[in-house]
Amino acid sequence: MNSSSALAALLGLQTPEEIFYELNREGDACDVIVRLDDGSVYTATFVTMDYLRRQMDLSFQVMCQMPDTPPVRYAVIDTTHVVVEALERDLIEDTIDNLINLDVFESYFIRVTEDPAGAARTMNDGRRATQEVAAVVISDVLVVQQ
Repeated sequence: MNSSSALAALLGLQTPEEIFYELNREGDACDVIVRLDDGSVYTATFVTMDYLRRQMDLSFQVMCQMPDTPPVRYAVIDTTHVVVEALERDLIEDTIDNLINLDVFESYFIRVTEDPAGAARTMNDGRRATQEVAAVVISDVLVVQQ
C-alpha cells in the first residue's frame, strides 16, 4: 500500500483491493476495472493524448469520404475516460488513489456492481445491468495484468 492508500484508509475512504488492466491493440488506451475493499466494482478507460489524436484523425478520414460534410478533426468522448500522460501501471494506480483521496472517484468511474441506493438502471432482480458483464469480463474474458 503506498502512502496515498494509507492516507485513504486512515480517513475511512475506500481503497482499491484489485485493479485489472487491458491495453488496447494500438497501445494508447487501457480499460481499467477496480474492485474496492467493500467489494464494489468500477470501470473507466484510461487514454493518452495519442488516443485523442487518433480519434480526431479517424473522424477526419470519415468526413473526407462523406459528400457535403466539411472534413474536420474532432473527438467525441461518450464514456468515462481519464487522460493520462502514459499508460504505466504506477501512473494509473496513483491516479486512482488521487481520485479516491479527492473524493471524486465515483464521478469518473462507472460503478458496475449493485448500487445500495437502488437508483441505477436495473434488471428484473434489481441488480445493475452491467454487473454480470463485469463479472464475466473479470473472470473469463479479460486478458489482464494484476
